This record gives sequence, structure tokens and C-alpha cells, in this order.
Amino acid sequence: MEIGQVVGEKAVSVQITVLRGHNLKGRTESFLSFVRAELNGVVLGDSPKVDAVVDEAVDYNFTCSFECSDAAHNLDDLAHKPVILTVTEILPKEKKQKEEKTIVLGQAVVDLLPLLHGQSRFTASTVLYPAPGSPGETAALDGSKPVLDVSVSVPKPLLSATQLSESNLLKVTVETAYSVPDVWNQAAAPASGYAAALQVPLTAEKEQILMFSNGMLKMGGEREPVPRPKKWPQDAMLASGAQHIPGTNIEEQSVDMEDGDMTTAEDKEFRVEAEINRKRVSWDTERRCFLDAGGAACLTRRIVESRLWPIEIMKVAQTGAAKGAKAGKEKGEDETLSFHGVAYVDLAPLLYPGATCVRGAYKLYPFYESELMLKTKRNYSVLRESMRPPVTQGKARVSSVGSCKAAPSKIFEKGGKDTKESPRKAGPQGKVAPDENVIEVEPQINTEGQMYADSKSYIVIEIALDKPLVPKRPPEELAKRVMELIPPRPLLPRRPAGAERAVQEFQAQVVSVAAQVLDQYQQLFGAAFEPSAWLTDPNTQEQRKTHLLGELNYSGKYFAFKEQLKYSVVRIVREKMLRTEAFTDVEQLQAFLSQLYVFLVDEMHKALNKTLSVDDLENQPQPQLECSQLKHFAREAQLNQDYQLATKYYQEQLARDRNDPSHWFDYGCFYMLRGDYQKAEQCFHQAVSMNQAHLSSLLMCGILAEMDGRYEDAETFFEGATCVNPSSVVAWTLFGVFYQAQDNSIQAEMAFLEACKQQRAGLALNPVDDGDTQTELDTQAENMMPEEEAEEDSADDSVEGEDVESSIKRCQSGAGVKEVEGSTLAVEPKPTRTASLTSPSKPCTIYMETVEFLLQSNALQMAQRALAQELLCPEGGLSSSYHLALAQLHTLRGEYGSAETSLSAALRDSYENPDVWALWGHLHFLRGESRDAQKCYERTLDFVADASDTHPIYLRLGSIYLKEGQFEKAKATYLRACKSSPSCLTWLGLGIACYRLGEMTEAEDALTEANTLNNSNAEVWGYLALVCLQMGRKLEAEQSYKYTLKLDLQNEPLLQEINEMQKHVGFGNPCF
Repeated sequence: MEIGQVVGEKAVSVQITVLRGHNLKGRTESFLSFVRAELNGVVLGDSPKVDAVVDEAVDYNFTCSFECSDAAHNLDDLAHKPVILTVTEILPKEKKQKEEKTIVLGQAVVDLLPLLHGQSRFTASTVLYPAPGSPGETAALDGSKPVLDVSVSVPKPLLSATQLSESNLLKVTVETAYSVPDVWNQAAAPASGYAAALQVPLTAEKEQILMFSNGMLKMGGEREPVPRPKKWPQDAMLASGAQHIPGTNIEEQSVDMEDGDMTTAEDKEFRVEAEINRKRVSWDTERRCFLDAGGAACLTRRIVESRLWPIEIMKVAQTGAAKGAKAGKEKGEDETLSFHGVAYVDLAPLLYPGATCVRGAYKLYPFYESELMLKTKRNYSVLRESMRPPVTQGKARVSSVGSCKAAPSKIFEKGGKDTKESPRKAGPQGKVAPDENVIEVEPQINTEGQMYADSKSYIVIEIALDKPLVPKRPPEELAKRVMELIPPRPLLPRRPAGAERAVQEFQAQVVSVAAQVLDQYQQLFGAAFEPSAWLTDPNTQEQRKTHLLGELNYSGKYFAFKEQLKYSVVRIVREKMLRTEAFTDVEQLQAFLSQLYVFLVDEMHKALNKTLSVDDLENQPQPQLECSQLKHFAREAQLNQDYQLATKYYQEQLARDRNDPSHWFDYGCFYMLRGDYQKAEQCFHQAVSMNQAHLSSLLMCGILAEMDGRYEDAETFFEGATCVNPSSVVAWTLFGVFYQAQDNSIQAEMAFLEACKQQRAGLALNPVDDGDTQTELDTQAENMMPEEEAEEDSADDSVEGEDVESSIKRCQSGAGVKEVEGSTLAVEPKPTRTASLTSPSKPCTIYMETVEFLLQSNALQMAQRALAQELLCPEGGLSSSYHLALAQLHTLRGEYGSAETSLSAALRDSYENPDVWALWGHLHFLRGESRDAQKCYERTLDFVADASDTHPIYLRLGSIYLKEGQFEKAKATYLRACKSSPSCLTWLGLGIACYRLGEMTEAEDALTEANTLNNSNAEVWGYLALVCLQMGRKLEAEQSYKYTLKLDLQNEPLLQEINEMQKHVGFGNPCF
């Protein structure tokens, strides 16, 4: 569709009606006025002369029209050219005056943009801005602004529904150029103007040069006001206020949210100084362009071919008009461009899904055609083309930019001395052969343009669209797509079983029987339920009770009630009382019946209280272990490569609450570690089915879908994750890594930039978090007061000297639970700890934050790709955090040689990083090098800052001390572990150390606590048997030994030690 081609092939008449005016001010109380309507320099008509009275409405009822067509006023003209309404007062004639004198009262503008939005009629009340020297200029100070009521209509919409959906509106705003060359001076002669220009496609065949020629030089001293209105691209109007586009302003925007070249910390400081103190050229002009479907597609293709878009700037000398044809000739041939510069605007962000705006500060460079060709694939200057005189004969030059169709993108006209010059011929492959007469010799050095670079000049530009070039799927569609891939499942109801179910069935039968008895009572004594009937004497109540029992026995309901309760009582006996065999002793039978009767009466009272009272008195017993502890124990089992025990803990966690998606996520991460990706994906799908907004599970579903080659599903999961939590740095980064693997560089860049923005926004809100860097921790240590150091030393001494009994009491009271929940053993993603993976000197990048999540989730393949991106990141590279993360990756894969190489590199960059030494100790421990592991662990614990995860350090260092016989050190180490993150293994290690030191009471307390946390650990029962043998308790020794054998103790030396002790004391083995 051509720009002027509107509905069908016919021109459409646009009718403009000026209805009335309000608050008009003339030189006298009563004056004669008329309205003139203009569009694009063409007068549309004048209204009749109407008498007006001050402070009264003036009815003009003036109608004029124009034809919207390709020949006169096309759709692009409607987009950026308003209708100008000028109100003129006719002054009274003086004596001997032949002609009327007039004075312009003001001007108003009518924006025709609603017609391009599909409207066929609209009304507007537009402000009449006073002209200089008019009476309204002083009258406007009282607050009553003059207004014109205008109506605009067309017979039918200019655009059909299809054309409206496929077209677009491009808005280019050139705001201000800052830090311009110092040689520019307002007082210099001759006066100068300042112009900026760029070229955009309007259709598939036609391009338009957008010229901004109303730049105004300003001296420094104050910042440009914000917000400030945008201006029309037309020449200066009579009324200065009419130059502003109604309803549009330049708003203040954070530099961090811009897309330009000046966003670094150094650039921010320079911009603050330049925007206040240095010279600037201000345009504040917006040019709107109507793009049809072909124009929008052409713009998209041009951006794909060359993402940089040139915007040229120059200084123009405003000289008087030349006389004669000779002057015109000199203008066309001899005029040169002064201070010719160019800014390269990156329009690739407009290809991001849903993106509609690019705004930022762009550096100005000296203009060179060679550089222009290299960056933008264009070999001509837009400003130079715009200054060529119009063609007089059939001479044409084809644009060097490839068109979007077979036709050239635009025909540029060129006049000159030789107007008979033949056009260039097409060379091979359809390319246009170069024309020697067109190519201009470029100067060696653009001296004036170089001043832009020397002054660090930059220009603020905004390019916006009404609709995105690449539509973004709405969150509703993404949520629907995720629901199609993983249908949501209702929460599973909690169904009682065993003894609990038997008790609930008995209570239900009691409630049923009570309801039937109440019905029978109401049939017999209905009046008794009236409020006044409750005050009956005891004799009457007893008579009614006897009557009720007699009626129940006579009717057979009493027997039916007993039969109804019989089955539920039998189940209680079997399920709750665990009695399935007949009694042989009468006394035992009587005792059991008494116990059963008491229990049934209590349950009956509970059931009746629930039925007759709104208060729920039932208190459910709380489980002994919390889900956070189960997760902690499972991660501990993973650390020791006891995957069977880890599976048991994860399944027990799911048994506690199968409706918690985080439990399924933990289980899925465990299967990721085992390499069973099919079961892992099932767990993640289960988590998403229970909570469609579970971010971590959505990300893992996307990772596994990509690994399986289901790229469309992976894209849906990643995009859904960014919609669920738009502020997630990890989600955006993984989205970018996925697009990069698909060779979609534009989408990948969009995702990475969004991740950086979200990370900066998070740091601005939380500048200091629980993951302080090593440098911050060292600073805190240096600034620590002596009193604090004494308190810390005393705290360490108290840990080493703390007895087991007080430690058990403290842990049972809840101490240490927060440490367990907040430790790195938790798989659920948490705020990134920069101390664990970042170097002391560099901040955490988006890739390292993502790598930490991937390593915790055991997604090793994606973690390797994220680490590769860290190498390419300017803020990243071969840092200590990179080498540490790479070493963790190699360690999880079992590649210990590569892990050692990475750790050596990490130590060179950060020798005092406790996480590096901790991982080095783990590496030695896994290799069986106990002595080297002990040195690394001890060095780690000696640092001022703790490692990100101290639990495995305590466990492994304590086990090394036990093997070497250093029981005092082992006891102190295990005590610290029990204080920070208690578990069965920490209490077991403490119990062993106390037993070897001969502290039997403390050993028994510690082993009892370990048995409470895990009563299926055979080694705990074995040491309990040893303690009981030492203390002479025969019965407990035999019971502990039985459980030791039942749980199949694999520690042969310990079993042999138990047997020798049994022979020594003469008891403890039931086989004796």
C-alpha cells in the first residue's frame, strides 16, 4: 500500500469543523474575528466574520475539508503535520482607510493522529495560544485559557481493519546534543543553524529523509527542564506555544535503563557535568512517520542487515537568499557541509519481542563515508542528498541501500551542469555499477567533525513505535502453553490411614448415632427444644430419659446403634490397640476392656464437642523432624555418596507434604546428580503441575527440554519463567544462553541486557546482602573493636569447652535451625552469595549468578555453557570466581585432575578465599589424601571469613581427626558442627570422640541425640552397645546389640570391638 493509498483507490475527504471558541480576548470588549484553517502550507478556508464578546462563547460553525490522497495530503502527512487554526481580529476602520487592518489573536493546532488509529470521527478542545503582542498574551495570566472546539470526521475509516493491524507508526525524537564544540558561539556572524537528519523506509519501495533543522544553541549553566514538551517538525509558527505537540513530553529516564553509548560509571559522571555546564544544541522535536505493512517489514529487514542506523548532524550558515540562477547553481554544487558528524544508533533492541522504544545518549563521530559503509552498509550522506537541488530532467541516482523488493528503495534526484548524463547501467548479478560522476572525493581528515570526538559530544535520541516489530507472546498465552505441556493437578487430599482412619470412622459413627437420637428425642418431646422449655426440673428430665431409652429398646434402634458402632470399635481394637489374638488371662482382658472403654468415651466426647461446638479442640501432634532438616540430611547423604539414604530422606520429605513443589524440585535435583534425567524431568513437571509459577522448576524443565531436543517447549518454559518473575536474573540469563545456542543473536542480546538491568536494579535496592564479598569482610575485620574480638574469642572457646548436655539442650530448643534453612545445602534457589563464587575484586556477573544456581541444581551441561559466556563477558574473564566454579563443575563430574588445575589458578588470583581452600580440601579427601585435606580444612577454618558451606568441612575434618586418634580436636570440631547444622552424623562423631576419651555420660547423650535424628543408623546402635557394656547395663546393651545386627552393621572393626567387649564383661550378647 502506498503512503497515500487509503480506502480503495479513491481519495477520502477529511472534514474539519470549528464549532465555537471560549475565552477569546480582543482589543475591545466587542470585536470582529474569523478563523483560518491551514494544512501543510495550504489554506483550507476562512470562516465568516463573527462578532465576539469577551468572556462569552463565539459560535463559528465553520467547516472546511481537504482530500487525503497520494497526490496532495497522504497518510504520512497526517501523521506529522497538524491543522493550524489562526484566529484573527478585524480592527475597526479609521477615516480615509481603504483596507481592513487585522491582528492575529492566536493559533491552535489539531492533531490528526486519531484518524490513523482507525477513528472516523473525533472532537477536541484545543488551546488557542496567543500570538506575540496580542491582547490574549496578557489576559492568559489570569488562568482562563482561550479554547477552540473542533470536530474532525471522515466518511469511513482511512484504514481497514487489516491495514490498521499491519501498519505501524514510527516516532523519531531528536532531543539535545550536549558538549558541542566550544568554537560554536551564539554571537558569531553570520548566524548559524543546526540540523540533524536520518532516512527511514515508509513503504517497501519508498524511503523518506527526516530533517530536523530547528536546532537552537544554548550556553551551559543549568539543566534542561524535565518534563518538557515535544515540538512539531514544522517551521516556527506565529504563536510559540502552538509549536508543542499536545499531550507529549520528554520525561526523565534513568541512565541505567537507556540503550545508548553513555551508560558506564565514567560516562554518567561526565554526563552530569556536561548537561549542566557545557554548551548544547536543543531540538526537542518529534517526527512521526506512517509505515504500511511493507514499510514495517522493510525496516525490520534493514535492522537485521545492519543494526546501526546513522543520524547525521551539521552546522548550517544562515545567509541571505542568493540572487539569480547563479546563486541556485552555487548552492547545488559548491556548498559544503560544515561540522559534519554522525551518531550510530543501535536499533537492534527494536527487534526484541515486545520492544517499542530505543532511547539513549549516542556519541558523535566525524563523518567519513568509508566508516559509514563499514558500519551501516551505506555509501552516501543523507544530509548531502537532502541538499541537492531538484531534478530538472530525467536524471536519477539509486540508493546504495538494498531495497526490500525488486524496486529500488528510493530514487534520489540530482541536478548539475550536465543534465544529459545517462543513468548507470546494472552490472552483473543485478547490482548497479558505480557512477564516477556521483562518487565524491572524501577529504582525508574531517577536521571540523573531529571536534565532536575531542569534545566528547553526544546526542540524546528516542525512536519509538506504536506496535512492536516482533510481537511478544502475552503472559496469558504462555501460561496456557505451559498448562498444555504440564497440565495443573489439583492438590492431593490428605487421606488418613491405619489407626487414624479407624478413630475417625468411630467418631463419624458416634456423630451419626447422636443425630438419630436427637431426632428421636425431638419426635417425643418436641416442645423441649423451645427456649422456654429448657428450665425443667430433674424429675422431668429423668422421666424423659427413661421414656427415650424405653422407646429405643422397644423399636429396636438401640440394637441397631450397637451394630452400627461395632465395626468401628473392632477396627480400633485391631488398628489402634494392636490386639488381634484372644485373651487367655481374665485379668488382662478386664484391664484391656477398661482401657478400651476409657479411650472410646474420650473419643466420643471429642466427636460430640466437634458437633455441638464451633471450637476445634483437636491438636495434631507435630512431627519430630521438619522438612528443612530432612532436606539437610538428604544433602548430607549425597555428600557421603550414600544415595540410598538420600532417596529415603527425599521420599520422607514428599510423604510429609506431596503438595509442596519445592519438595519435588529437591527430588528432581537429586536425580540430576545421579544422571537420571527422565525421572528428574518427571519431578520438575510434578512441581510445575502443582504450582504453574514455580520459577526454579520452570527453568529446569526448559533445560531438560533443550537437552532432549524439544526446543519449542524449552523456549516456552524459559519465556514463561521470565513472565512469572520478570526480575529474575537467572531466568533472563538462561533465556539468553538458550537463544545463543539457537543462533538467535538479537534475542540473546535482549535477554542478557535485561538480566543486567535486573541485576543492577537488585543491587540498587539491596546494596549489601548476606553474601558480602571477601573485601568487605576483611574491612569489617580490620574495623572490629577489641571488645568484639574478645567476644568472638570467648565464643570460640565456649564452643570448644561446651559440654554435650548443654549443646543438646540448645539444639533441642531450636538453635541451629536457621542455619540449616539458610545453608547452601538447601537446593531451593536463594539470593546469590557473592562470597561463594566471586573474586574479592570483581562484582558478581549475571553468568556467575546463574552458574551458582545451575551447580546447586546439578545442571552441569548448562553450567559449562554459562561459564563459557563468563569468559566472553567484559566484566568477567579468567577470574578467581570463574576458576572456582569450573573446579566445582569438574569435581561434580569426578574429573579431579582438571579440578586441581582450576583450583591452582583460583589460588593465584585469590589466595585468601576460604571457598577455594575448602574445595581443595574436598578434592584431597575424595582422593584419599587425608593429611593434605586436613591442612586445607584447618586453613579454611582459620580465615576471618567463613566458607559458604562449613558443614562438610566439619564432618570430614572430624573424621580425619578420629582416624588419627586426635579425639580432643575431633570433639571440638564435631561440637561446632552440632552448633551450626546438627545431624545424625555430627552427633555420632561427637559421641565417638567422647567415648574414646572415656566420657561415657556425654557419649551416651550425644549418641542418644543421633539415634533420635536417625534410628536406622547401625553404627549409632553399635556405639550405644559399647557405652552400655562399659557402664554395666545388661538389658540396654543386649537391645542395642540386637538392633546393630538387625540393621546389618558394615563396620567390621567396630563389630569385632563389640564382641571383644562382650567377652570381657561377660554379657551383652543374647547368644551366650
